[in-house]
Amino acid sequence: MQFPAPVSVQWIADLIGAKIIGNQNGQATGINELHKVEPGDLVFVDHPKYYAKCINSDASFIIINQETDVPEGKALLLVDQPFEAYSRIIGHFRPFEPAGKMISDSSTIGEGTVVYPSAFVGHHVIIGKNCIIHPHVTIMDHCIIGDNVIIQASTVIGSDAFYYNTKKDREVWYKKMPSCGRVIIEDDVEIGAGCTIDRGVSHDTIIGKGTKMDNHIHLGHDTVIGKNGLFAAGSAIAGVVNIGNGVTVWGQAGISKTLSIGDNAVLLAKSGVAGDLEGGKVYWGSPVEEAGIKKRELIWIKRIPELWEKVMSKKD
Repeated sequence: MQFPAPVSVQWIADLIGAKIIGNQNGQATGINELHKVEPGDLVFVDHPKYYAKCINSDASFIIINQETDVPEGKALLLVDQPFEAYSRIIGHFRPFEPAGKMISDSSTIGEGTVVYPSAFVGHHVIIGKNCIIHPHVTIMDHCIIGDNVIIQASTVIGSDAFYYNTKKDREVWYKKMPSCGRVIIEDDVEIGAGCTIDRGVSHDTIIGKGTKMDNHIHLGHDTVIGKNGLFAAGSAIAGVVNIGNGVTVWGQAGISKTLSIGDNAVLLAKSGVAGDLEGGKVYWGSPVEEAGIKKRELIWIKRIPELWEKVMSKKD
């Protein structure tokens, strides 16, 4: 999430009660989680396992619970509870706003767009021209919809990320991380009925221009889909996935978190993806492999009884 304007690190430190170590005169431009940080961002870390990765990331300001060395030009903001400090910053810049009507007065809806009765459009939403928003669609706060977009009935755009801070030494193990990111849907996208598109934790979930999505698809937080993708019913995509242009995903495929799929890849039905995939190839199976290799494996598996009989007959 980008701040409306750069904020001094001293102001942030005062807000969260932090001690500054390092650059005391910096200006923070936004707040992000580790997978999406950019120069100028704040990020938090509360586990030694991730200290080095976080401090050496692109983040300029690190909310941390232990004093340590810091690269020149960066700053540590030392607090006892980094997660609580992070959440306080989110609450300040992106506070909860209850809705009082089905279409918020702060939303912007383009010329020629039809919003059916019973659709909900939240605060600060922008919808482009010539869109069709069908009944019972929910578009939550701060989401952006391009031109010529069709969203079928009962789809939810901008639900909170399934993302929790986990600590086993407290009474409540899983504490919800506030979702301050957005969903951005580019021009000429079609989304089927009953889909759920989670907003980014602190960045954006993006669906690229011309992409078409069938019914009952789940898209996780901070995932970016390229242009002209095709996604069949029942496919589920986890958070922080980067999917290239022209990718086809057939029914009930499952894609795990924090991986990349190259341009023009094809995932056949019920494929399970646990790692990065090159573009321009057809994949199948769980765990997924190139479809040709997987099919040959199945042929050999079917021949196991026959081969076993041959082996046993030779022993006799």
